[in-house]
Amino acid sequence: MLSLFFPAACACCKDIVESRRLGSSCAACWLDTKLFTTSDTLCAKCGAFLHNTPSGLNAECGLCREHYYDFARAVGPYDGAIRSAVIRLKSASVLDGHLKTHLISAFERFAYPETHLVIPVPLSKKRRIERGYNQAEVIGRFLARQTGILFDGSTLERSRHSPMHRVAMDRKARELTVKNTFSVLRPRLIAGKSILLVDDVFTSGATTSNCAKILKKNGADKVYVFTLARAILFS
Repeated sequence: MLSLFFPAACACCKDIVESRRLGSSCAACWLDTKLFTTSDTLCAKCGAFLHNTPSGLNAECGLCREHYYDFARAVGPYDGAIRSAVIRLKSASVLDGHLKTHLISAFERFAYPETHLVIPVPLSKKRRIERGYNQAEVIGRFLARQTGILFDGSTLERSRHSPMHRVAMDRKARELTVKNTFSVLRPRLIAGKSILLVDDVFTSGATTSNCAKILKKNGADKVYVFTLARAILFS
């Protein structure tokens, strides 16, 4: 009722959001937001945006060679309406209709290999209590329902609390904050399985790489990463 009299302001341009389905951004800002396509040249492994024309080559950024996941992709860069959606998801455990459409389209567009389990990047117990939910789990449960892949939100856990990543942190600092942070509770459930690891934002890749490392150490065959947003390359 309130939204009828007090329409929501777009988180990007402050104009009116025309429909609840659009979430926190108006239609014009969604149209202006970059979405990754198969025409873009992305790093073959980590999905970093390299340029917006196809190169015909198996391009690599060179920063992710030691990462443990097999490859990673995202809906789009951490910018515009996608950035607003990520921020909103950290305070409300809801995926709006427009965002759901983009998640499924991106998943299908990048032709992920057959996977057996959807596993979200876990929060620490402390942060989960503070927030009340895990935003990666919200995305993961939705993808599992839409694709028919089994969801597993309890095998991978964050065994210790780590400080939040700050904008100014370099790759090495991010790596150190998540080193030896994750553990697997039920190795037999992932043995020989291909896993879709889900999170809201791929930043330096330190978190997803450490998750993939412990999953593979406990028997997982392949680990593919899918996120809502992809941050710019970090040096």
